[in-house]
Amino acid sequence: MRTANNGNWHTAWRWSRFLADRYRVGLGQAWAPGQSPPQCLIALHARRSAASLASYADAFPGRAAVLVLTGTDLYRDLPADAAARRSLELASHLVVLQEAALDDVPREHRAKCRVIYQSAPPLAPGTPRRTTFDVVLVGHLRDEKDPLTPMRAIVRVPAESRVRLIHIGAALDETLARAARELDARRWRGRPRYRWLGARPHAETRRRIRDARLMVISSRMEGGANVIVEAVTAGVPVLASRIPGNVGMLGGDYEGYFDVGDDAALAHLFERASGEPAFLARLHEQCAARAPLFAPARERLAVRRLVDDALATESRPTRLVARI
Repeated sequence: MRTANNGNWHTAWRWSRFLADRYRVGLGQAWAPGQSPPQCLIALHARRSAASLASYADAFPGRAAVLVLTGTDLYRDLPADAAARRSLELASHLVVLQEAALDDVPREHRAKCRVIYQSAPPLAPGTPRRTTFDVVLVGHLRDEKDPLTPMRAIVRVPAESRVRLIHIGAALDETLARAARELDARRWRGRPRYRWLGARPHAETRRRIRDARLMVISSRMEGGANVIVEAVTAGVPVLASRIPGNVGMLGGDYEGYFDVGDDAALAHLFERASGEPAFLARLHEQCAARAPLFAPARERLAVRRLVDDALATESRPTRLVARI
């Protein structure tokens, strides 16, 4: 749903725009018998889309069905959930959102899997604050995003530090929300060091990323975080938890990683980036080298090729793509 304002929604909306000039595209939460029969179904999330994929396969055996695998699919659901594994069997084509994810696709399904990096239009340079060194954290308050690690890290930095953490994300877990409210109320030398802004519109979130010095992503699992794309294409370096989903986006030799849950290491990166211009410049350089992967033209071409390939065996003149 658009109101969720999460990565899957933004992927669905963006892909629909890429395909709209050559196909009739419908966006929906699910597909069930009785609805308009698509010629190709594109589903995001193996477990959540399991019922839709099963219904579609029963109604239209052999028809094109594309499944985009998310982080919770690859790193949580597939090993434990039979319905999620069944989705991989039913899909004619699989997509992962970064190169490292291929290693976690079951071997018997890799031949029908391709990598499509997400994209975002580049932004003009922002206007960072001079009095503070702002780091933006974008992620809803839920366990998979691990917001407590950057919250603990910002408490660790020295009292005289200019680093300030700006957190954008909805309260999906009351315990985490309580921790965010309490930290937001604290002051260091009379000033806040952490500000929780809650959910914000996508356009505002991009502006705040652009105007920050760094973006931090502390997730325990990611399929290929769109927020990394939005930071890199805005010219903002990333500090990222060292998980396959982030390494697949930023590269194995990237120097801005910290281990999952290691708030001391993240605090050290905050201080290095804010106090060592050469280190910050190096992060800029490494992120800029990855930026071509996240170009809209590249993703648009890949998505169109995907659907063209999926429909190659179809002979019907009307082509309708539905998305979950």
